[in-house]
Amino acid sequence: MEAALLGLCNWSTLGVCAALKLPQISAVLAARSARGLSLPSLLLELAGFLVFLRYQCYYGYPPLTYLEYPILIAQDVILLLCIFHFNGNVKQATPYIAVLVSSWFVLALQKWIIDLAMNLCTFISAASKFAQLQCLWKTRDSGTVSALTWSLSSYTCAILTRFVIMLALNIWVTVTVLRYRKTAIKAE
Repeated sequence: MEAALLGLCNWSTLGVCAALKLPQISAVLAARSARGLSLPSLLLELAGFLVFLRYQCYYGYPPLTYLEYPILIAQDVILLLCIFHFNGNVKQATPYIAVLVSSWFVLALQKWIIDLAMNLCTFISAASKFAQLQCLWKTRDSGTVSALTWSLSSYTCAILTRFVIMLALNIWVTVTVLRYRKTAIKAE
C-alpha cells in the first residue's frame, strides 16, 4: 500500500513539475512584463535545479528519480529569456546561460565539487525563495508573479513533508531508545 502511495506521489509530483512554471510564463507573456519577478531568485533556483540534476546524473541514479529537473530547467530558461525580453535586452541573458552551461561540466570535474554543491543545494533553494520574498517586500507589488505557480511548488514540497515528519519521528524513537537504554544500564 505504501509503495503504491509513494508511486502515486512520484507521478503526481512529476506531472505538477511538468506544468509548474507554465502559469508563470503565461502571466508574464499576457502582461508583457516581468514586474515582480526576482532575477536573483530565478538564477538561484536554476542553479539549484542544475546541481541536483548533475548530481543525479553523475552518480547514475535512475532517470525517474530526476526526470522533472530537465523540465523545470527548460521552463526556468524560458522564464529567464522572458524576463530579459520584457526588460529590454535578451542578449543580457547570454552570460547567465553560459555560466549555467559551463557549470554542468565544472560540477563533474571532481567528486568533491559535485558533493559540496549538492550539500549546498538546500541553502541555494532557500536563498532563491528569500530573494523572491525580498523583491516582493521591497516593491510591495506582486506584479506578474503567479500564485498558481507558487501553489504548485508548495504541493511538490508537501509530498516531501511526509519524509521530514518520518525523519523527525525516527529520530525521536532513536533518542528514546538510547535514553531508556542508558536508564536500563544504570538500573543494573
